[in-house]
Amino acid sequence: MAVINCPSCKKKISDKAKNCTHCSIEIAGIDQAKLTLIKQTNAIKQQQNLMTHSFIAMLLFCGGFLFFYLKDAQPGTIEYIGSIASTVLGFILYLVTRVRLLLLKRSK
Repeated sequence: MAVINCPSCKKKISDKAKNCTHCSIEIAGIDQAKLTLIKQTNAIKQQQNLMTHSFIAMLLFCGGFLFFYLKDAQPGTIEYIGSIASTVLGFILYLVTRVRLLLLKRSK
């Protein structure tokens, strides 16, 4: 008995199992067309998750930037430090997420 990865959820299961214990997909009768469909679905879900992360990072960047200029934060105050940190963190997270999206598209 060997341990394999489920084609749908990628969790470890027995190669003798007929169904995945985690996602309940039928493993015994899976064919190539269904396997391809599962891979495409997983890739789309991963891409949507990365797009959501990208949007959240952009909101963090824009929020920090707007707070900095609209509140006229003075250097040394907590508002200044928070707005600069939010802007920098949002920018870095956005760049990292966009690189991850690019790598995901290239791996297809």
